[in-house]
Amino acid sequence: MSQKKLKLNELDFNNIGAWPQQAKIGFCVIIGAVIVGLAWYLFVSDKRVELEGLERQEADLRSEFETKQGRASNLEPLKQQLAQMEQQLQQMLRQLPSKTEMPDLIVDISQTALATGITNELFQPGAEQPKEFYAEKPIALRMVGTYHQFGGFVSGVASLPRVVIMTMHDISLKPRGKDKNGVITPNSALELAGTVKTYRYLDEEEVAKQEQASKAAAGKKGGA
Repeated sequence: MSQKKLKLNELDFNNIGAWPQQAKIGFCVIIGAVIVGLAWYLFVSDKRVELEGLERQEADLRSEFETKQGRASNLEPLKQQLAQMEQQLQQMLRQLPSKTEMPDLIVDISQTALATGITNELFQPGAEQPKEFYAEKPIALRMVGTYHQFGGFVSGVASLPRVVIMTMHDISLKPRGKDKNGVITPNSALELAGTVKTYRYLDEEEVAKQEQASKAAAGKKGGA
């Protein structure tokens, strides 16, 4: 063992060509291992990290593709449902009064109140307010009648030929009178005061104007 170590110590690295054959082979093996190790460290290990990143990216892209593919497969049925909903909406809107029918409708509402015995102390239609595809008409009112008369009024409005939608805003209902004993009964007078809004549909020309106004407002907002 000591003799082998002595021979290794006696190797002249400045004259490798004079080394014994076994020493040359061993030295070449060591150099080759060092080269392979350096190549692995400098090239292969970095490529493995890059490969792992690409594999993760592939998995993310595959998941995104599957999600978008699922959405695309449902897109056509959703378009059909949207078209059906728009058609149903148009049919419902057409049941509302038109622009020409609105004045008569307001008169009908007022006459219905009078027919049930309600006193219209105030019935004042306000300026119409166009929306996206409909217009609302506010009516300031103050009515006096009994509980049963107001019930008959609501029933009468619901029975009008056209669909009438009325929403109440800032409405107050309070006793207006009492019986001889000072007690409020179902036949006591009540005062209904506030604002109601009724609605009509916009015709095609009015809808087009509304769309142009919306685009113009959006353009001004974007420019600002």
